[in-house]
Amino acid sequence: MFESSTYEKRRQALRNKVQSGIILLLGNNEAPANYPDNCYKYRQDSSFLYFFGQSHPGYAGILDIEAGEDIFFGNDVDIDDIIWMGPQPSIKDLAAQVGVQKTLPLAQLKEVVGKAIAQGRKVHFLPPYRYDNMMWLEELVGIKATMVKKYASLELIKAVVDLRSVKEACEIIELDLACNIGYEMHTAAMRLCKPGVSEQYIAGVLEGIAASYGSKTSFATILTQHGETLHNHDHSHTLEVGRMMLTDCGAERISNYCSDHTRTVPVGGKFEGRQKDIYNIVLACHGKALELTRPGITYKEVHLEVCKVLAQGLKDLGLMRGNVEEAVAAGAHALFLPHGLGHMMGLDVHDMEDLGQIYVGYDDEIRPSTQFGLASLRMGRRLQEGFVMTDEPGCYFIPALIDKWRAEGMHMDFINYDAVESFKDFGGIRLEDDILITPDGSRFLGEKRIPITVEEVEDIMNE
Repeated sequence: MFESSTYEKRRQALRNKVQSGIILLLGNNEAPANYPDNCYKYRQDSSFLYFFGQSHPGYAGILDIEAGEDIFFGNDVDIDDIIWMGPQPSIKDLAAQVGVQKTLPLAQLKEVVGKAIAQGRKVHFLPPYRYDNMMWLEELVGIKATMVKKYASLELIKAVVDLRSVKEACEIIELDLACNIGYEMHTAAMRLCKPGVSEQYIAGVLEGIAASYGSKTSFATILTQHGETLHNHDHSHTLEVGRMMLTDCGAERISNYCSDHTRTVPVGGKFEGRQKDIYNIVLACHGKALELTRPGITYKEVHLEVCKVLAQGLKDLGLMRGNVEEAVAAGAHALFLPHGLGHMMGLDVHDMEDLGQIYVGYDDEIRPSTQFGLASLRMGRRLQEGFVMTDEPGCYFIPALIDKWRAEGMHMDFINYDAVESFKDFGGIRLEDDILITPDGSRFLGEKRIPITVEEVEDIMNE
């Protein structure tokens, strides 16, 4: 938790961006896993965290725009709670920690919201993504749970995105610390990547490293020697010589700020010929993104320039052909890179994705594409100082996609399918770092960069 003044300033900034009415922010509740008392690990809603700071279930907050006051809703614990949980701070104490003076029991939330509705005041709320909050909103505002998402306040969504996109100094400190844990996770994975070791064992070690800091993984770890599957959460294989292990994982700090890195390394510690060739192309793509990333450029422009580096590298290997600019414009390169260059990161590993990617990664200037590959670019808009981005190019050989495109005669002028055929057993490579947009460029987050060049990776794997 940050200083109370941080939350006071954030709430005031939010009030300044929304014209009138009340802003209703719901926290998350516990979610039972298999019976009521055995719950999934709790995670507070990120926007509630951003404005009200408290990471416990059973809270809600209201910002009254005209009155200029905030209300924190929650219930004090009783003796039964104390027996199981020990003494807990009062709701007034919790509210005071984030600069809120007025508190009310949770049961009075419906009364306060109902009064605003009766007065004809607008009730602004964000799109819910959990079913219990959809039903809670139905009770509070009278809109059916199945429809409530459609009535979320666009004015509030845009205001929250505007504020949360630019990271404050206190947030950057937390993100650096999350990336420090990410460094330990990835270097441990590199050292463990040996023939005969199970993917599941290494994935478990990484979760343990995150947990040892009081953290957790920021998303379900991707660790696989079948990197051609972009989000491969299966860990059932045993590592084999000649394969590469793709590890995409990160840590979520106690503060809930996240890291997200990817490295792809050769099982046994030595890149062989074609592995090194493709790896160095992806590394060049990664470097191109870093070279271009700065305030004022759109991330869509950066993505497309990276795609040209990929296409040129594959052309040099004989896997693509023809004019590189035309190939990228046509989307031929997306056979090998069917996803976008990166996404925003912060309190969420895909920051604010619950608010709608169209508002987070795009705006009135930059709109999403419908072209295969480019349509999966989560972040296309113009960069600003203080944005935190992932830079994660890749190159994948997906047999089913190769077969489909070849059968349909897709981009025959640009793809040498005969040569590509011999790579169908290759897998995939992705390289990812977390970067902060600075006044004149960007910098890596974290104190140390995870080894990334061929030499750095081989050195750490063979220590």
